[in-house]
Amino acid sequence: MTNYSPKPEDKFSFGLWTVGSTGRDPFGDVVREKKSPVELVHLLAEVGAWGVNLHDNDLIPIDATATERDRIVREFKAALAETGLVVPMATTNLFFDPIFKDGAFTANDPKVRAYALQKTLNSIDLGAELGAKVYVFWGGREGTETDSSKSALNAIKRNREAMNFLCEYVLDKKYDMKFALEAKPNEPRGDIYNATTGHMLAFISTLDHPEMVGVNPEVAHEQMAGLNFMHNVAQAWDAGKLFHIDLNDQFPGRFDQDLRFGSRDIKAAFYLVKFLEDVGYEGPRHFDAHAYRTEDYEGVKDFARGCMRTYLILKEKAARFNSDPEIQALLAEINADDKSMSVYFGAYSTNKAAALKNQVFDRKGTASRGLKYERLDQLTIEILTGIR
Repeated sequence: MTNYSPKPEDKFSFGLWTVGSTGRDPFGDVVREKKSPVELVHLLAEVGAWGVNLHDNDLIPIDATATERDRIVREFKAALAETGLVVPMATTNLFFDPIFKDGAFTANDPKVRAYALQKTLNSIDLGAELGAKVYVFWGGREGTETDSSKSALNAIKRNREAMNFLCEYVLDKKYDMKFALEAKPNEPRGDIYNATTGHMLAFISTLDHPEMVGVNPEVAHEQMAGLNFMHNVAQAWDAGKLFHIDLNDQFPGRFDQDLRFGSRDIKAAFYLVKFLEDVGYEGPRHFDAHAYRTEDYEGVKDFARGCMRTYLILKEKAARFNSDPEIQALLAEINADDKSMSVYFGAYSTNKAAALKNQVFDRKGTASRGLKYERLDQLTIEILTGIR
């Protein structure tokens, strides 16, 4: 029987806010008692995780004194040393406190924008102190309910100015750190700027230091808008910008559910895992998800183990897909190339364009060919259900 226990080389990580969720939602109070960051580190070590990620205020209360801050960080670092967990990613909470009700970097009030920068500078210092190599930006309040309230163009400029400032800070401090931008179409704002991974990639190209900045796509954030998450991940990978990834699951068209990875759309999860493994993605595999509100902390452990176990099961299924003789024969047939058209591809030339315009194609004959995608998809289902 295959062992689906996680290993450090799998680079599975969870946020303090994920396993630390008390189950509170807009319609119901907490169902699990709050655990300390130290307790959560030990919980993650117990289930076999490799890393733990955090917002600044997951670890340090927003109104903590300098003395309290140092004590909390010291105790947290001791727990990391004791368990062997690492902190691969950190981020700033720029969405919870009431001061951010109109956004952070894009807020109309310049005092809010300045405070957001100050808070992020301190949080970057914390991430660097804990060893984080990736720093994520999710603009949870960077948006509007009414476009009468804010210029979208000014918001883009303000966001760009903030990112340029923070890149320069990391360079000035000589931190070994990259930035990853996380997109989301809506919630908690009615409309959030840079709503998809594609938006983020376009925005990055306008920055002063685009080489420092990539993306952190999240399954739920793309699927809640009905998008194909794996396609967006492929675009980020092709651009050399897949710096980090958030794994969970989601029903399209609903609120941000953050379901256990692979629990809703196992087929989409399979294609995602297959893509990451096929291209050799070596970054953290971070589970930004929550246990059901029905669970106690034993259920939270079941949730965390389930995220990692499902990934490893799908990794094995991907290897099986890649080695299945019938599937590979179908793919070879589908992608057959007699090289007769290769003269027309690649770099443009005047002669190549002229020759292509004179080429005679058997349009009807080509269109009549069945592509056997139905059979291929059924074989994929049989791989996933364990029939093959």
